[in-house]
Amino acid sequence: MKTHSDIRHARRWVVKIGSALITGDGKGLDREGLRNWVDQLADLLDEGHEIVLVSSGAVAEGMSRMGWSSRPNALHELQAAAAIGQMGLVQAWESCFQRRGRHTAQVLLTHDDLSNRRRYLNARGTLLKLVSLGVVPVVNENDTVANEELRFGDNDSLAALVSNLIEADLMVLLTDQSGLFDADPRSNPEARLVPIALAGAEELDGMAGATGGSLGRGGMSTKVRAARLAARSGTTTVIAGGREPGVLRRLAQGESVGTLLRATQEPEAARKRWLAGQLQLKGRLLLDEGAVRMLRQSGSSLLAVGVKQVDGLFRRGELVSCSDEQGREVARGLVNYSAAEARRIIGRPSSEIEQILGYVDEKELIHRDNLVLV
Repeated sequence: MKTHSDIRHARRWVVKIGSALITGDGKGLDREGLRNWVDQLADLLDEGHEIVLVSSGAVAEGMSRMGWSSRPNALHELQAAAAIGQMGLVQAWESCFQRRGRHTAQVLLTHDDLSNRRRYLNARGTLLKLVSLGVVPVVNENDTVANEELRFGDNDSLAALVSNLIEADLMVLLTDQSGLFDADPRSNPEARLVPIALAGAEELDGMAGATGGSLGRGGMSTKVRAARLAARSGTTTVIAGGREPGVLRRLAQGESVGTLLRATQEPEAARKRWLAGQLQLKGRLLLDEGAVRMLRQSGSSLLAVGVKQVDGLFRRGELVSCSDEQGREVARGLVNYSAAEARRIIGRPSSEIEQILGYVDEKELIHRDNLVLV
């Protein structure tokens, strides 16, 4: 994805909407604004796009309901505000999408959910299933239980990690500014909008400035950092004004709106590199000749029937090596079953997994989306 016009080809979107937009700068939920964004998102869904919505606003809505004028600093106060505000936030999104005949699903995440390999696979599987059903996941940080060690820090980073998780084509960060400027437009009338840049460009740091206002934790600097994080899995980012008329529709039509921060790799290549080099091996699977041939020639998933031996003590979601009968490594991947479970089902067809284990998580031992040839 090189320019705004290429966004027309982006199928899977992660759209993040900030607290200032959702709560009308702290006045309470902006229901008219929510209906407007939902109408645009529903149009995209009708056109065949897949949408995951990352929604800020739970803490800000809780503050509004409690009559608090400034964001609390104490963790337990933030957690209480999030718990209070989450009720209204989810109800508002659900009612707006129901007007367009769309179901929503609430997904609350902590950092540990995406750093733990088993939880990572569970979260990925759930989100992908929801979007395949045409349901809109409404994602937020689980502020009510997250502690300081597990917090994402801002929903821009959460949106980026979700983009990594589901291999999004595009991440859209809607904010109360028109995009990224080369200087602060609030104090410099000569400031110019940056229409397009590489996400990793060093000069963006000087443009981004400080963090956001009193309602949220984000700011332009967190959006630049989020764009770089999303770019690791090949996701391109657009930072745009959420109050721009028809902003999401216009982006989908290829119009130049806001700032586009380009990723330098395609999503599949970036994810494969991450799998191949960034995780520690926890075990090994010895494959028969047929399984090796299917992986190399067809890019297939690895089924238990093609595995002859299991080495190591690994858990679901951990990275294992796959070797041929001569001991040569042919692939690596995130395994869907623990070592103990794998030893019970290897050499057996997928149709027998439930009979052997009493349950079935996945029909594949390693899904092709989580497998890379080496």
